[in-house]
Amino acid sequence: MLLYDVAEEIDLKALYALLGAEAPLRSPGFRQPAPQYVRFEQAPAVEPTGSFHLATGESVDARLRYFDYGVVSLEIELHFHCDWHELIALSHRWIEAGEVEQRGLDTVRRHVQRVRSSLTKPYAEWLDEAYYVVHLHEVRNASGHLLNGHELLTLHGSELSQILRGETQPLSEAERKDILSSGLSYFPSDLLLVGWLAAIVYDSPHAAAPVLEILEYANTQLLEYRRYDEILSVVLKHAYSELDRRGGPLASWRLAREARRMNRLRLEVTELTERTDTAIKFLSDMFYARAYKLAAAKVGATDYRNLVDQKLRTAGELYHFMVNEFRETRAFLMELTIILILVIELLPILKVK
Repeated sequence: MLLYDVAEEIDLKALYALLGAEAPLRSPGFRQPAPQYVRFEQAPAVEPTGSFHLATGESVDARLRYFDYGVVSLEIELHFHCDWHELIALSHRWIEAGEVEQRGLDTVRRHVQRVRSSLTKPYAEWLDEAYYVVHLHEVRNASGHLLNGHELLTLHGSELSQILRGETQPLSEAERKDILSSGLSYFPSDLLLVGWLAAIVYDSPHAAAPVLEILEYANTQLLEYRRYDEILSVVLKHAYSELDRRGGPLASWRLAREARRMNRLRLEVTELTERTDTAIKFLSDMFYARAYKLAAAKVGATDYRNLVDQKLRTAGELYHFMVNEFRETRAFLMELTIILILVIELLPILKVK
């Protein structure tokens, strides 16, 4: 999954018109629709991009997903049938190689340019994230026995940890334990392992579909919170600069303008974070809610969310401080004005006496 934060918002209705579709498209055979208990408030628009060939000779399937909060995800799928040694090498090559990401960026830029009129406040610079998912349908031992999730974790934990890290060499025992501790299972037959760069899903294609949705959504949230963190950092830096140079008779009025600007941006970011938070719904299934919480923590979305919340609180405190400074200055000037008026009124009386 190659994800890009391209705009503040995407008008999906306008996008459908540009794509010539009235509903999100799905490429047959690429992935099953998600069950009803995991759904988006506004489903992302889907645009198949067709297959393309890599320099290695591999042919991959790809499609674009446009999320209404401004993120575009390019999903690239490579089918494989191999042993553990080959899968470790394949994972390492895909994670380390830059060709896939460069080809992906070129593809997304070309398609986004075609639908640019559907973007609201497009960004000059895109933030991006890359996330890899290894979806295992069946794993059998030497005698042909189909392994369940627990057996897979017990017998092949070393290989799984290498795949998640994209390493060709075995990891240390401590690192392996840390990676494998992120495992989740609902039935004995399935397994989900989540890392910061990659995840392993062991399940049937239909059952894995909502998990892939959740992993993708967690990464879109990471992108959005990174963007909000950048915006708030700029706002706070500008506010501190204004406080440092607040000398002069009109300083308080300048602070008032800066306070209004900062509060407007703070409210906009708060609205955007709430919209991002409520974009996906988990209905009647605690497992997927737990899977999302794990994914958000592992990819870093939770950490960035905490940073954004902290900066929002700081922005709120600065806003109130600036407003109080303005009010105190205004009150002082009003009192001084009243005193001057009284003095002017008393001067004639004093002269008469």
